[in-house]
Amino acid sequence: MKLDRFIRVAIAVVVVLGFVVAIGALLFITESALNVWDRLREGPRLLLYAYFSAMVLFAMAAVWLIWRLVAKRKVVAAEVAAPLSRTSIKDRLREAEAAGVDVSEAQAELKELAARQESGAVHLCFFGEVSSGKSSLIKALVPDADVQIDVVGGSTADIRHFRWRNADGHEILLTDVPGTGGHEQGFDEAATEEARRAHLVLFVCDSDLTRSELKAVKSLLVFDKPIVLVLNKADRFSHEEQAALIQRLLQHIDDLGGRLQRDFVIAVTAGGESDVVERRADGSEETTRRSRDADIGVLVVAINRLLGDDTQPLDARRERAVFQIAADKLAVAESQYRVQRAEQIIRNSTRKAIVGAMAAVSPGTDILIQGFIGTMMTRELCKVYGAAPRDLDIEEFLTLSQSRAGRALPLSLAVAGNGLKAFPGLGTVAGGLVHAVAYGLIFDALGRSLVSTLEGRGKLEPEAAAKEFEEGISEHLEAGVRRIAKLAMEQKED
Repeated sequence: MKLDRFIRVAIAVVVVLGFVVAIGALLFITESALNVWDRLREGPRLLLYAYFSAMVLFAMAAVWLIWRLVAKRKVVAAEVAAPLSRTSIKDRLREAEAAGVDVSEAQAELKELAARQESGAVHLCFFGEVSSGKSSLIKALVPDADVQIDVVGGSTADIRHFRWRNADGHEILLTDVPGTGGHEQGFDEAATEEARRAHLVLFVCDSDLTRSELKAVKSLLVFDKPIVLVLNKADRFSHEEQAALIQRLLQHIDDLGGRLQRDFVIAVTAGGESDVVERRADGSEETTRRSRDADIGVLVVAINRLLGDDTQPLDARRERAVFQIAADKLAVAESQYRVQRAEQIIRNSTRKAIVGAMAAVSPGTDILIQGFIGTMMTRELCKVYGAAPRDLDIEEFLTLSQSRAGRALPLSLAVAGNGLKAFPGLGTVAGGLVHAVAYGLIFDALGRSLVSTLEGRGKLEPEAAAKEFEEGISEHLEAGVRRIAKLAMEQKED
């Protein structure tokens, strides 16, 4: 085809031109380089050395820049937070208390830790699911375990403590916690926290670990808690089955990223009584209860091995776990404080917006006619959530929200009118009051959308916050109309 031949000829011409240009550029560069070299040789030696030094530096800078742009960057792993110390957690508690946060629960953990340290006893917690045999094991260790020794640190009556002294003379406080996986709310959390407060944890199971048990084991491994994994009711299995189950339990620990020596995964029998059906010669059956001997020797050996080491590391590991409990409770208290404080800020700002709208001679159609109120509300909410936005970020957020508020104003007016109709004896609602409620609704929605963004992102991102406001304004209007209308009526009466 003629067209195909034309294209091939054109490409050939381009190649020839490119070759000519390349040769010309090479000759020009060569001539220039030789001229520069001759002049440098004729000039002072210092100039020659300075020139080549500058060329080397430029070349190194170019190589470094190209490497930074082209080379694949390694993914930097997240920094592991340093373990909490007594000083750090107390400093956090003082700062939170000064800010108005309720730190009583976190402080109670530290007081409980101090009381247990003063007693000098080793705390050993029996932890596991319901009916795994924790109480039976305690009964086997302490024959008079039916007698409740005390309730430590205000714990609930469902967490019981029994004293036991082993052959080496260690005073041990055995803790029987409610079995996890039950139906009572709060038991699982209380049991887990008590396990974290202990020096040692005996995690009792009666077969392979369930999903909930794996989750509980993982939560204890996170706190570097010394654990003995106890396979109870081992008399139900043959020796081969016991060995296979123990190997399976070790594999679970390895899969969870933990380390546990083979000697601390043991099989025991707590003993007790069981129903046995006997068949008589005449064919009749009789059910009798027989006692089963306990076999817990390997459990005692495992406990003594852990206690035979220096007790200082056990105390240090227990401290770190309790400090983390206190930090977690402080985080919950801070979250609750932020919610309460944010609600107060939004309510105060909404009230100011209502008052401002009532005082306005001709209500506008723009939420940011009261820009000062919006700016102050944004600043205060950001401060509550630890964000430090720039003035430009606040201005951008309010500017972006302005157009969205303008589009939502007709809906706000309609919702405001319907909300005011719920108040008997109001009669015909004045337009100013409707506009006041509409402004209040918009400010309330704006504040709640901002809080949602700060909770999720930890900082003020103007575009994301404005989008959150736009997407959630209808929901916020419907949810807050009665509350805002009531607030407007109160302000009108005042």
